[in-house]
Amino acid sequence: MKMSKINTYITSVFILGAVLLSASCQSTKNKRPSPLMSDSTVIEGTKVKIVYGSPAVRDRKIWDGLVPYNEVWRTGANEATYIQTSEDLLINGQLLPKGSYAIFTIPSDSSWTIIFNEEWNQWGAYHYKPNADIFRVEVTPEKGSFKERMTFKFEGNQLIFAWENLTFSLDIQAK
Repeated sequence: MKMSKINTYITSVFILGAVLLSASCQSTKNKRPSPLMSDSTVIEGTKVKIVYGSPAVRDRKIWDGLVPYNEVWRTGANEATYIQTSEDLLINGQLLPKGSYAIFTIPSDSSWTIIFNEEWNQWGAYHYKPNADIFRVEVTPEKGSFKERMTFKFEGNQLIFAWENLTFSLDIQAK
């Protein structure tokens, strides 16, 4: 009888510890300096979602400063930004098969290379592998109104990126 009470007590303490640890981990993600953000849409019956860490400018030089030119960038903060699609899509005319993909970029002062990569579940771009690229597209960012936090949002059939004074968009169509 005594052993049963001890086992019940130990089990209860273990469960309480696990619950508190889980709550602490969730709380930490929400208190990041670059919070985890997402947006989603449905395009002609295809569900599309983007998830990204949203860094702030905080009086820093962003382009060719915090984000170096001509180097692969995770296009956000923390985990690599990724896109999920329930069906095949065309992005700027390129086929993106159903699934999840990291979005990396190579910014420069005049154009950006947008990369869709199979290895979507990774931290930053530290383990980026070009041989896992699905495709790359070139875009020309434009000057936009100041955005303190980096954002991705869907508007109609476009995915729009905006941060600091730059913006670009990608055209999306269901396949």
